[in-house]
Amino acid sequence: MATTAEASHQTAAPLDAAAAAQAAFAAVADKPFPTDIFTAPELRWAVIGCGVIANQMAASLALAGRTLAGVANRTRSKAEAFAAAHHVERVYDTFEELYADPSIDAIYITTPHNTHITYLRGALAAGKHVLCEKSITLNSAELAEARAIAAEHHVQLMDATTILHMPLYHELRRRAAAGEFGQMNLAQVNFGSYKEYGDLTNRFYNPKLAGGAMLDIGVYALSAARLFMASQPTEIVSLANLASTGVDQTSGFVMRNAEGQLGVFSLSLHSKQPKRAMISFDTCYLEIESYPRADKAKIVWTADGRVEEVSAGEEAYALCYEIADLEAVVAGDADRAKLIDYAADVMDIMTKLRADWGVVYPEER
Repeated sequence: MATTAEASHQTAAPLDAAAAAQAAFAAVADKPFPTDIFTAPELRWAVIGCGVIANQMAASLALAGRTLAGVANRTRSKAEAFAAAHHVERVYDTFEELYADPSIDAIYITTPHNTHITYLRGALAAGKHVLCEKSITLNSAELAEARAIAAEHHVQLMDATTILHMPLYHELRRRAAAGEFGQMNLAQVNFGSYKEYGDLTNRFYNPKLAGGAMLDIGVYALSAARLFMASQPTEIVSLANLASTGVDQTSGFVMRNAEGQLGVFSLSLHSKQPKRAMISFDTCYLEIESYPRADKAKIVWTADGRVEEVSAGEEAYALCYEIADLEAVVAGDADRAKLIDYAADVMDIMTKLRADWGVVYPEER
């Protein structure tokens, strides 16, 4: 019989995102960096913003022996500290100075959601390729505008939602497309975090920072389902509870596409639940735990209950896969170029749901 301490350890909740990232980095610290991640010509990258994700990106690149070429931030002192910590070559005084630097090929935008379109306009119009952190924009109109600017200036725009880039999803989708699983019928996807109400000015609950569950975590859930669906869902029914600040806190919704494939979702910023995706097909179902940066999945075969373990990629290299995918698209990879189309479908759904719930950000008024 397990002791209380042992039982507690066995049932411990997953690490939070920051702790999980640190654990993933530690797990590969002494391993050689894979030679098959960066296959396209290397670009010179700069980053806008120097928060948690920017630091993770710099740490990810360091695993590959690469560094960022530049950083720009609203507060120069923070950019200088970031540059010193990660051996970044140059700190820019202004964003315009970054855009004008001919030595920079690509920019990674890591700032809050509501600022993305401003930086997208400047960077894309200056002829820079852009990888933009999720949620790539606030709504479909902003994303359409950014895509039009990218097309006009012959540069590439990519959504940094990790699910779009993890090798595990590419492998599972390859097998699905080959007909191994039969028709996809149903996706059930959960994501629940517990964020305290104590400080409603933080980014999770603050409408001035584009807070709410949909743009912060819903983008992962919707991306996980959309990658396996034959077409964009057009029918959606939902319920949502809003926080006192007016952003979406908890929601449940069901969507269906023309092929009759269903997606069932639950999201919450104030109730912890597992990050679990279940994708059901005719002959099996896929079970993916901690799915935003997953490198493992189970396939449970319907006929005999056999469980197949699938591994592809490494969680620690999640942000490297994003960089690699944009570099591949710049080099002419047509398949990776289609990832922005999935991102646009997801954005359409998120925009519709927020409209149904009456969640409107100041920039949208």
